[in-house]
Amino acid sequence: MKTDEKIIDLLTQILKVEAIQAASNRSVTEGARLLKLAGLDNQTIAEVLNTSPGTIRTLTANLRSKRGTR
Repeated sequence: MKTDEKIIDLLTQILKVEAIQAASNRSVTEGARLLKLAGLDNQTIAEVLNTSPGTIRTLTANLRSKRGTR
């Protein structure tokens, strides 16, 4: 594995640990919202929250539609 790939892998691991800490003690919906606002993709959010990317997609779509109606 190249040095660049190792760095990317380590940064990805750090990102996931930070995301887990940020989402701890929150509902899946609130955690998904928080992590989406932080710029994480659905797959990463799903891994952190132990759910499926489809669930995250649905939750974040609902959040977008609620935000648009305010």
